[in-house]
Amino acid sequence: MSTARPKFITFDCYGTLIDFQMGPAARRVYSSRLTPEVMDGFYESFRGYRLDEVLGAWKPFVEVVHNAVERSCKAWNVPFDPADAQRIYDEIPSWIPHPDVPAGLAKVAKEIPLVVLSNSMTDLIPYSMAKLGAPFHAAYTAQEAQAYKPLQRAFEYMFDMLGCGPADVMHCSSSLRYDLMTAYDMKIGQRVFVNRGHEPGIDSYGYHEIKDIGGLPGLLGL
Repeated sequence: MSTARPKFITFDCYGTLIDFQMGPAARRVYSSRLTPEVMDGFYESFRGYRLDEVLGAWKPFVEVVHNAVERSCKAWNVPFDPADAQRIYDEIPSWIPHPDVPAGLAKVAKEIPLVVLSNSMTDLIPYSMAKLGAPFHAAYTAQEAQAYKPLQRAFEYMFDMLGCGPADVMHCSSSLRYDLMTAYDMKIGQRVFVNRGHEPGIDSYGYHEIKDIGGLPGLLGL
């Protein structure tokens, strides 16, 4: 990987910066109706189906959630009510940053422009950006790109908008499957795994690992 100071530092938003509550939201909706064993299985199915839903043609994120909930219900023989999926989706604007995020970002933002590339919608992302505690150069969404990560088209949209190439950025994410595997394939200049414990790391994908955003300034010598 490049060791030069990047032109931009780019971030996944939900999970990396914002405490991603999609699975816990599903537990809040369904746990009173399901046994603990079925709830755990439902939780994991919901995680997998969300990824599967974003790999095809772009669709609004509310449909991603709806379809993933419906497929999870089918897999676990749970009655499906569209209102349950909507309840989960409607929680998104209330999600808040991880505690380490504002201070870590604020220190880096003084030196290098910050950018978000999120599997989000243009009407949702402002709720999260307003809570991050640091100025951002830009926030791009899957809706604008008409593609979700891990598809390369999402990253290509961001590079086109920034007027730069993969080698010019440092990309930070807590997810290998959604971000860092694609970043490796695209030869993004520097890759940072923010290990928040919700996905295993795989060292061969060539990244710097930090436990939270507080470790980012040190990677940059700040």
